[in-house]
Amino acid sequence: MTVESWIPAGPALLFCPADRPERYLKALDRADMVILDLEDAVAPSNKQAARDALVGNPVHPDRVIVRINAAGTDDHELDLAAVSQTQYRLVMQAKTEDPAQISAHGLPTIALIETPMGAMRTEEIVAAPNCVGLMWGAEDLVAGLGGSSSRFGGGEPDAGQYRDLPRYVRARVRLAAGAYQKAAIDAIHADIDDTAGLAAEVRDAVALGYSATACIHPSQAPHIREAYAPSPERVEWARQVLDGAAAHDGGVFALDGEMVDGPIIAQARATLARAGERPTD
Repeated sequence: MTVESWIPAGPALLFCPADRPERYLKALDRADMVILDLEDAVAPSNKQAARDALVGNPVHPDRVIVRINAAGTDDHELDLAAVSQTQYRLVMQAKTEDPAQISAHGLPTIALIETPMGAMRTEEIVAAPNCVGLMWGAEDLVAGLGGSSSRFGGGEPDAGQYRDLPRYVRARVRLAAGAYQKAAIDAIHADIDDTAGLAAEVRDAVALGYSATACIHPSQAPHIREAYAPSPERVEWARQVLDGAAAHDGGVFALDGEMVDGPIIAQARATLARAGERPTD
């Protein structure tokens, strides 16, 4: 089953435990989309209560993603049964390791790449017809390798930055999503108080063309939105690039002493898209 392409409603995607229905609308108010989480955010003893809450407390389906448990777990099939009783059709599947795990149910799926096997099969997974996007996760990935930390610690150089292996998976996810023209969602920044680190990480995600960034606390959403929004100066630059491209019939030209060609024109279009403008051809 092939599904329509998908782009997030905005750059800030906020996780919300599905067993806390009183938070659903608050999360939607603070973020562009909410990820109602049936997996890690819910204790095993509360899984069924979370599914019941998901079914019994509907919110706007166009701004909801439901994170379901990994294929092969008892909760996976129960999660799918619960989703089928709602108007939600976009799911995020935890610990995806094989394209067959998402094609089995056919729902539009954001495949979460967070295990060593999933990372090794990223290109196969993103090619699944019902895969509409990829997200990656650092902590489960490192835990699956027997490691202890995805980031450098306080006494190490580059404190707070990802170690090389998570950076590799982050890049691989972005490249695979781009190759198949699917959405790419960057991982959470777990240190809620580190707003400077979050902003720097989001700016890097924007530079690499990520579609959105996930977050775990409402206070992070404004920082994500701000970092994804291009500055007025950058928007004006993009307009000038596209005006110049139109004047030169798409050919190479110079703007403020710099050469402008096809890739620069594409970057200008992406900038205007992030600003909410629809560039004309």
